[in-house]
Amino acid sequence: MCCSSSSRPPNWTKSADDEERGPNLIHYQGSTEERLVPINPRESLSVKRENALLVKVLLNDAPLVGDPLAELAELAESAGATVVSRAVQRRRAFHPASCVGRGKLEEICQRAEAFDADVIIFDNDLSPSQIREIESATRRKVLDRSELILDIFASRARTHEARLQVELAQLEYTSPRLRGMWTHLERIAGAGGGTGVGAVGGIGTRGPGERQIEIDRRLVGKRVTLLKERLASIDRRKVREVQARKTYYTTSLVGYTNAGKSTLMNALTGAQTHTADRLFATLDTLTRRWDLGDGRCLLLSDTVGFIRDLPHHLVASFRATLEEAIHADLLIHMVDAANPEAESQLDAVNSVLSELGAADKPILLLLNKADAIIDEACLTILRKNHPDALLVSAKTGSGLDEFAAEVGRRMAGEQRRVMLSLPAGEGKALNFLGRFAEIHDQRFEEGRMILDVAIAPRVLEHLHSIATDVRHTQ
Repeated sequence: MCCSSSSRPPNWTKSADDEERGPNLIHYQGSTEERLVPINPRESLSVKRENALLVKVLLNDAPLVGDPLAELAELAESAGATVVSRAVQRRRAFHPASCVGRGKLEEICQRAEAFDADVIIFDNDLSPSQIREIESATRRKVLDRSELILDIFASRARTHEARLQVELAQLEYTSPRLRGMWTHLERIAGAGGGTGVGAVGGIGTRGPGERQIEIDRRLVGKRVTLLKERLASIDRRKVREVQARKTYYTTSLVGYTNAGKSTLMNALTGAQTHTADRLFATLDTLTRRWDLGDGRCLLLSDTVGFIRDLPHHLVASFRATLEEAIHADLLIHMVDAANPEAESQLDAVNSVLSELGAADKPILLLLNKADAIIDEACLTILRKNHPDALLVSAKTGSGLDEFAAEVGRRMAGEQRRVMLSLPAGEGKALNFLGRFAEIHDQRFEEGRMILDVAIAPRVLEHLHSIATDVRHTQ
């Protein structure tokens, strides 16, 4: 598991040569090795499997459902760590210095020593000063939840687009934390060496450490600007791609990570995408044609999975990837019905959809993993709270026929019956109607085709752009 730049132990240093290498390459000097560690996700790095101590602070008004550290444990294992111990504390408010209280911090130090933990991972977002305080007390590397998720995304990114998106999210997360990263460097007074009123500079603005901060901030700022420009170009291309498919009925799979979206995609379209029982197995959007039978087809897209408290920088940078969901005619919200926290996961996905501006779109709720349900009581509650949801198993194929029929009804629901008259030579238009509309009757009168069709408004609009002299006879 790679250590991100916002929480480095004291043996992380930056040499003068590193300036030429860029802001995302750090010079690591350990007791037995000296190497360059890439922060940029475009670089690959094999690291040892680290022992992780998990910590969570629950506020008094926060409900306790199941194991509060179960999801963080999955995230840590996905990142390549071995969970060796856990600690949970309830507080009225987060401690401003260390998030946890003094006594709990001492307990964490003892646990880290006893279990030989290499890294301490908090299920809360920490400030740079809190990370620095905990690292100083425990003498261990410290990560918070957002940094862990960014690290996992960096390890999963495969395409150029995904790597750009992850790098942007990492830099935007790191940028405000640069000050905390450089506090271990020496600080000297300004010109004249004085510390009085007439001294050059001021508190927090003197010495080589502060100069290095300014250098890094400029480098990070330039890189962020460049990445945003590249992603804006990708976003414009994505919008054009989505608009080019407007003749198709488009559906998009959304849901919590590891809900089974890729497995369903493979079952319906034969896409043969990568599937694994782990969080964030896939990051890139994939679109395939889904044949419903009787000549009906639509486009189905698989999107990146969501998670509770997803870093907002990550949501913003992955907006281009999620363009398919934003513009889809129907969202298929998949829920892992075998998970005891399915209801809270459902709420987390709805929250991200609201952030993307897609909460008002038509949604079909799909309760997946029917074959893995152990607690029937949880399923009963889900069915009661969501009576319109469909129960399926993407793995075994159970319920998929009913699901496809419902999607077909949703697609047909927007169609209206019209009579159209086209020139008899418009073979291209007739082929188009055969693919995207339902032809109920067809006859020829005086050199023209008279068609009785059920057609969606967007398909009819596109028909006018590809055929000449389209008339409505009624």
